[in-house]
Amino acid sequence: MQALSDGVWRVTMPLPMRPGHVHCYALAVEDGTLLVDTGLGLPDTVERWEEELRLLDGPVTGIFLTHFHPDHLGAASRLRDLTGAVVAQGSLDAEQARLVWADPEWPQVLARWFHTHGVPELITDELIEQGLLYRSLIDPVTDPKLVEEGENLHGWELVAAPGHADGQLTMLRDGVMIAADHLLDRITPTVGLWPASRPDPLGDYLGALQRTIDLAPTIAYAGHGEPILDPPARARELIAHHDERLRFTARTLGPEPQTGYQVSYPLFGADLKPAARRFAVAETLSHLERLVCEGRAQRHEETRGEDVVAVSYTAAQ
Repeated sequence: MQALSDGVWRVTMPLPMRPGHVHCYALAVEDGTLLVDTGLGLPDTVERWEEELRLLDGPVTGIFLTHFHPDHLGAASRLRDLTGAVVAQGSLDAEQARLVWADPEWPQVLARWFHTHGVPELITDELIEQGLLYRSLIDPVTDPKLVEEGENLHGWELVAAPGHADGQLTMLRDGVMIAADHLLDRITPTVGLWPASRPDPLGDYLGALQRTIDLAPTIAYAGHGEPILDPPARARELIAHHDERLRFTARTLGPEPQTGYQVSYPLFGADLKPAARRFAVAETLSHLERLVCEGRAQRHEETRGEDVVAVSYTAAQ
């Protein structure tokens, strides 16, 4: 546990995958401590948290989950049982968490969806195997206290930051932002299109970045990496990055239809393992759909009955 500023501590938990860590936070509130995110549900998670919580003054009176990705809520039930605290989560995020983590058919749904975007079975078969493996490390809360953007949680304003996750909520108080994976230092948050997500996640993300510029926090504590000392400047960098990626994506398109899988190769290179390729395809699709929304690309769907069985893209005519 590391003290960052008045009433804010950072608790770093390990991850077995890149980037190797996730930052959770402990915030001093009127009746004790509010924990933000829980880390992945690794075998020694409870022991690690027990050691960290001994350093706190007063009880843990609440747990807030910023978004449903496994490195942020994987240990949620275990931490609730350990502390007895109420777990709060955004309503949209909780709905997506139930879909992704409670439905045993979700890995197969995801595999079929990737097939429609040209991803071969070799890569989706590994997805199903990996999905079953990671399910054992994810123990979400099925009945969290639902909160919404704009609400006040123990003195912190909840600010929507869609893009990386549709329902991601950040926290803001006195210029301090608990940014989760909305802003990251040095690396760019992944913004992908997935089944059951909102139709234009990159457009959502660019809008959320502009809102960060407008809110002008003085520091942002992120889910990974170092604190961001000038959040509006970092938001502008990320907007510029995606503008360039959109231009590059547009240049890869021509009159012949290409799948998201095919377009991911010039965007992300050929040397990727299956898991990285899936993220590359999802991020490629978010850029392709943004181009469609802007009238700079066209989407083509092949249907069988009422089902979409193949999706491809061309340059706008």
